[in-house]
Amino acid sequence: MSVMDLDQPTDDGQTGDDVGADGLQAEVLSESESWRLLRTVDVGRVAMASGGDVEIFPINYVVDHGTIVFRTAVGTKLSHVSGTADIAFEADDSDLENGVAWSVVLKGSAETIHGRIDVFDAFEIELRPWHSSRKPFFVRISPRSISGRRFVRTG
Repeated sequence: MSVMDLDQPTDDGQTGDDVGADGLQAEVLSESESWRLLRTVDVGRVAMASGGDVEIFPINYVVDHGTIVFRTAVGTKLSHVSGTADIAFEADDSDLENGVAWSVVLKGSAETIHGRIDVFDAFEIELRPWHSSRKPFFVRISPRSISGRRFVRTG
């Protein structure tokens, strides 16, 4: 896994903290702070290429040993995992009262959890989908990179 280096520019060319004209201070998060924040929410989004397009799906997830685990049914997400399996994941949260928001993006590969022991272990994870439809498959996203930003209103 590559770790985000705070001295290196982010995707938008910024390094470290930055205050924009809109009065928002942007802070680049460490890898450990990004993982800590991912543990505070249970809904995120996965993005994947599908049929020449990009699909984005909301998911319930849990952080499990430095990976993201979610459940799914037969469909686009499961078909994608059976194919190329490159995937992006994003989760965020905000506290409007205090003017703070954050976003974490993880890029990596996804695979269906197979094997009797791995599946039994996955059932032990506290992962409860909001949607009541049957979601018998567990998918694990293993990160190649993780990056996060926190935004604080300064004015």
